[in-house]
Amino acid sequence: MIKSEQPSFDMKTFFARTGEGRSIRKFEKSDIIFSQGDPADAVFYVQTGRVKLTVTSEQGKEAVVGILEAGEFLGEGCLSGETVRLATSISFGDSVITSITKTAMRAALKNTPQFSELFLKSILTRKARVEQDLIDQLFNSSEKRLARLLLLLAHFGKDGSPEPVDIEINQETLAEMIGTTRSRVSFFMNKFRKQGFISYNGKIHVHKSLLNNLLHEVPALRIDDSRDHGSST
Repeated sequence: MIKSEQPSFDMKTFFARTGEGRSIRKFEKSDIIFSQGDPADAVFYVQTGRVKLTVTSEQGKEAVVGILEAGEFLGEGCLSGETVRLATSISFGDSVITSITKTAMRAALKNTPQFSELFLKSILTRKARVEQDLIDQLFNSSEKRLARLLLLLAHFGKDGSPEPVDIEINQETLAEMIGTTRSRVSFFMNKFRKQGFISYNGKIHVHKSLLNNLLHEVPALRIDDSRDHGSST
Protein backbone atom coordinates (compact mmCIF):
# COMPACT_ATOMS: atom_id res chain seq x y z
CA MET A 1 0.00 0.00 0.00
CA ILE A 2 1.41 3.33 -1.09
CA LYS A 3 1.36 5.97 1.60
CA SER A 4 -0.05 9.31 0.53
CA GLU A 5 2.30 12.21 0.87
CA GLN A 6 1.60 14.50 3.77
CA PRO A 7 0.73 18.09 2.81
CA SER A 8 3.65 20.46 3.06
CA PHE A 9 3.81 22.58 6.18
CA ASP A 10 2.95 26.24 5.59
CA MET A 11 5.02 28.32 8.00
CA LYS A 12 3.24 31.57 7.10
CA THR A 13 -0.19 30.10 7.77
CA PHE A 14 0.96 28.62 11.07
CA PHE A 15 2.25 31.95 12.34
CA ALA A 16 -0.65 33.96 10.88
CA ARG A 17 -3.04 32.37 13.40
CA THR A 18 -3.49 33.44 16.99
CA GLY A 19 -4.15 31.11 19.91
CA GLU A 20 -2.08 28.21 21.27
CA GLY A 21 0.39 30.62 22.83
CA ARG A 22 0.65 32.75 19.68
CA SER A 23 -0.11 36.45 19.30
CA ILE A 24 0.37 38.88 16.43
CA ARG A 25 1.41 42.51 16.62
CA LYS A 26 2.03 45.26 14.10
CA PHE A 27 5.06 47.48 14.61
CA GLU A 28 5.95 50.80 13.06
CA LYS A 29 9.39 52.13 12.22
CA SER A 30 11.70 52.25 15.27
CA ASP A 31 9.25 50.39 17.53
CA ILE A 32 11.04 48.10 20.00
CA ILE A 33 9.98 44.45 19.89
CA PHE A 34 12.08 43.48 22.89
CA SER A 35 14.98 45.10 24.72
CA GLN A 36 18.34 43.83 25.86
CA GLY A 37 17.92 42.51 29.40
CA ASP A 38 14.20 41.69 29.04
CA PRO A 39 13.04 38.22 30.14
CA ALA A 40 13.49 35.67 27.35
CA ASP A 41 10.17 33.85 27.33
CA ALA A 42 9.05 33.73 23.69
CA VAL A 43 10.24 33.19 20.13
CA PHE A 44 9.33 35.70 17.41
CA TYR A 45 8.64 35.16 13.72
CA VAL A 46 8.88 38.00 11.19
CA GLN A 47 5.79 37.79 8.99
CA THR A 48 6.42 40.99 7.05
CA GLY A 49 9.03 43.73 7.20
CA ARG A 50 12.50 43.66 8.68
CA VAL A 51 13.96 43.76 12.17
CA LYS A 52 17.24 45.30 13.31
CA LEU A 53 19.21 43.70 16.15
CA THR A 54 21.47 45.90 18.29
CA VAL A 55 23.61 45.31 21.35
CA THR A 56 24.77 47.90 23.87
CA SER A 57 27.97 47.59 25.90
CA GLU A 58 28.28 48.48 29.58
CA GLN A 59 29.92 51.72 28.43
CA GLY A 60 26.81 52.58 26.41
CA LYS A 61 28.26 51.92 22.98
CA GLU A 62 25.67 50.52 20.58
CA ALA A 63 26.32 48.28 17.58
CA VAL A 64 24.06 46.81 14.90
CA VAL A 65 24.64 43.06 14.78
CA GLY A 66 22.10 42.00 12.20
CA ILE A 67 19.02 42.61 10.11
CA LEU A 68 16.38 39.89 9.96
CA GLU A 69 13.88 39.63 7.14
CA ALA A 70 10.41 38.17 6.64
CA GLY A 71 10.44 34.42 7.27
CA GLU A 72 13.16 34.55 9.92
CA PHE A 73 13.06 33.88 13.66
CA LEU A 74 14.46 35.90 16.53
CA GLY A 75 14.60 35.34 20.25
CA GLU A 76 15.06 31.59 19.81
CA GLY A 77 17.81 31.62 22.44
CA CYS A 78 15.12 31.10 25.09
CA LEU A 79 14.81 27.50 23.84
CA SER A 80 18.40 26.76 24.80
CA GLY A 81 18.40 28.24 28.30
CA GLU A 82 18.73 31.96 27.61
CA THR A 83 16.88 33.73 30.44
CA VAL A 84 17.27 37.35 29.33
CA ARG A 85 17.54 38.99 25.94
CA LEU A 86 21.10 39.55 24.80
CA ALA A 87 20.13 42.14 22.18
CA THR A 88 17.47 44.71 21.38
CA SER A 89 15.18 44.14 18.39
CA ILE A 90 13.79 47.16 16.55
CA SER A 91 11.30 47.24 13.69
CA PHE A 92 12.96 48.50 10.51
CA GLY A 93 9.93 50.21 8.97
CA ASP A 94 6.46 48.67 9.29
CA SER A 95 6.40 45.00 10.26
CA VAL A 96 4.09 42.25 11.43
CA ILE A 97 5.54 39.95 14.09
CA THR A 98 4.15 36.77 15.62
CA SER A 99 5.28 35.83 19.11
CA ILE A 100 4.94 32.28 20.39
CA THR A 101 5.57 31.37 23.99
CA LYS A 102 8.48 29.11 24.85
CA THR A 103 6.07 26.38 25.97
CA ALA A 104 3.98 26.55 22.78
CA MET A 105 7.11 26.62 20.62
CA ARG A 106 8.53 23.52 22.26
CA ALA A 107 5.19 21.73 21.82
CA ALA A 108 5.07 22.67 18.12
CA LEU A 109 8.63 21.45 17.56
CA LYS A 110 7.83 18.16 19.33
CA ASN A 111 4.47 17.47 17.71
CA THR A 112 5.02 18.78 14.17
CA PRO A 113 8.10 17.24 12.52
CA GLN A 114 7.70 19.31 9.34
CA PHE A 115 7.68 22.51 11.35
CA SER A 116 10.68 21.31 13.35
CA GLU A 117 12.58 20.63 10.12
CA LEU A 118 11.83 24.07 8.67
CA PHE A 119 12.72 25.80 11.94
CA LEU A 120 16.05 23.96 12.12
CA LYS A 121 16.80 24.83 8.49
CA SER A 122 16.10 28.51 9.18
CA ILE A 123 18.36 28.58 12.25
CA LEU A 124 21.19 26.75 10.48
CA THR A 125 20.94 29.11 7.50
CA ARG A 126 21.28 32.10 9.81
CA LYS A 127 24.17 30.47 11.66
CA ALA A 128 25.99 30.03 8.35
CA ARG A 129 25.38 33.69 7.53
CA VAL A 130 26.74 34.79 10.90
CA GLU A 131 29.89 32.74 10.26
CA GLN A 132 30.24 34.36 6.84
CA ASP A 133 29.83 37.78 8.45
CA LEU A 134 32.62 36.97 10.91
CA ILE A 135 34.94 35.85 8.12
CA ASP A 136 34.00 39.00 6.23
CA GLN A 137 34.94 41.17 9.22
CA LEU A 138 38.25 39.38 9.76
CA PHE A 139 39.60 39.16 6.24
CA ASN A 140 37.92 41.69 3.95
CA SER A 141 38.37 45.43 3.58
CA SER A 142 35.57 47.77 4.63
CA GLU A 143 34.85 48.47 0.95
CA LYS A 144 34.30 44.78 0.24
CA ARG A 145 32.24 44.35 3.42
CA LEU A 146 29.97 47.21 2.34
CA ALA A 147 29.55 45.69 -1.12
CA ARG A 148 28.55 42.34 0.38
CA LEU A 149 26.07 43.97 2.78
CA LEU A 150 24.39 45.91 -0.05
CA LEU A 151 24.09 42.71 -2.08
CA LEU A 152 22.49 40.93 0.88
CA LEU A 153 20.02 43.77 1.45
CA ALA A 154 19.08 43.66 -2.26
CA HIS A 155 18.40 39.90 -1.95
CA PHE A 156 21.03 38.86 -4.49
CA GLY A 157 21.24 35.10 -4.72
CA LYS A 158 17.65 34.38 -3.66
CA ASP A 159 15.89 34.42 -7.01
CA GLY A 160 18.62 35.74 -9.30
CA SER A 161 17.20 39.25 -9.67
CA PRO A 162 18.10 42.21 -7.45
CA GLU A 163 15.47 44.22 -5.62
CA PRO A 164 15.60 47.83 -4.48
CA VAL A 165 16.72 48.14 -0.88
CA ASP A 166 13.25 48.80 0.49
CA ILE A 167 14.22 50.08 3.92
CA GLU A 168 15.50 53.46 4.96
CA ILE A 169 18.99 52.61 6.06
CA ASN A 170 21.37 55.44 6.74
CA GLN A 171 25.12 55.48 6.35
CA GLU A 172 25.68 55.42 10.10
CA THR A 173 23.81 52.11 10.36
CA LEU A 174 25.74 50.68 7.41
CA ALA A 175 28.97 51.75 9.11
CA GLU A 176 27.99 50.03 12.37
CA MET A 177 27.17 46.82 10.54
CA ILE A 178 30.49 46.58 8.72
CA GLY A 179 32.68 47.97 11.48
CA THR A 180 33.92 51.23 10.02
CA THR A 181 33.12 54.97 10.10
CA ARG A 182 30.28 56.82 8.42
CA SER A 183 32.75 58.91 6.42
CA ARG A 184 34.29 55.74 4.95
CA VAL A 185 30.83 54.45 4.01
CA SER A 186 30.02 57.80 2.38
CA PHE A 187 33.25 57.61 0.37
CA PHE A 188 32.56 54.06 -0.84
CA MET A 189 28.88 54.74 -1.62
CA ASN A 190 29.89 57.69 -3.81
CA LYS A 191 32.54 55.51 -5.44
CA PHE A 192 30.02 52.72 -6.14
CA ARG A 193 27.59 55.23 -7.63
CA LYS A 194 30.22 56.76 -9.93
CA GLN A 195 31.24 53.28 -11.07
CA GLY A 196 27.62 52.42 -11.86
CA PHE A 197 27.35 49.72 -9.20
CA ILE A 198 24.46 51.43 -7.38
CA SER A 199 21.99 54.22 -8.07
CA TYR A 200 19.54 56.27 -6.04
CA ASN A 201 15.89 56.83 -6.91
CA GLY A 202 14.27 57.29 -3.53
CA LYS A 203 15.70 53.86 -2.69
CA ILE A 204 19.10 52.31 -3.16
CA HIS A 205 19.25 50.21 -6.32
CA VAL A 206 22.08 47.69 -6.39
CA HIS A 207 23.14 46.60 -9.87
CA LYS A 208 24.49 43.22 -10.89
CA SER A 209 27.77 44.88 -11.84
CA LEU A 210 28.55 45.20 -8.11
CA LEU A 211 28.24 41.43 -7.74
CA ASN A 212 30.40 40.84 -10.81
CA ASN A 213 33.05 43.20 -9.46
CA LEU A 214 33.01 41.47 -6.08
CA LEU A 215 33.29 37.98 -7.59
CA HIS A 216 35.98 38.82 -10.12
CA GLU A 217 38.16 40.97 -7.86
CA VAL A 218 41.64 39.52 -7.61
CA PRO A 219 42.46 38.94 -3.92
CA ALA A 220 45.31 41.14 -2.78
CA LEU A 221 46.61 42.46 0.50
CA ARG A 222 46.20 46.20 0.38
CA ILE A 223 47.58 48.79 2.74
CA ASP A 224 44.14 50.16 3.66
CA ASP A 225 42.97 46.63 4.60
CA SER A 226 45.24 46.67 7.63
CA ARG A 227 43.84 50.03 8.61
CA ASP A 228 40.29 48.70 8.39
CA HIS A 229 41.04 45.86 10.80
CA GLY A 230 43.31 47.80 13.11
CA SER A 231 41.10 50.83 13.58
CA SER A 232 37.64 52.14 12.87
CA THR A 233 38.60 53.85 9.62
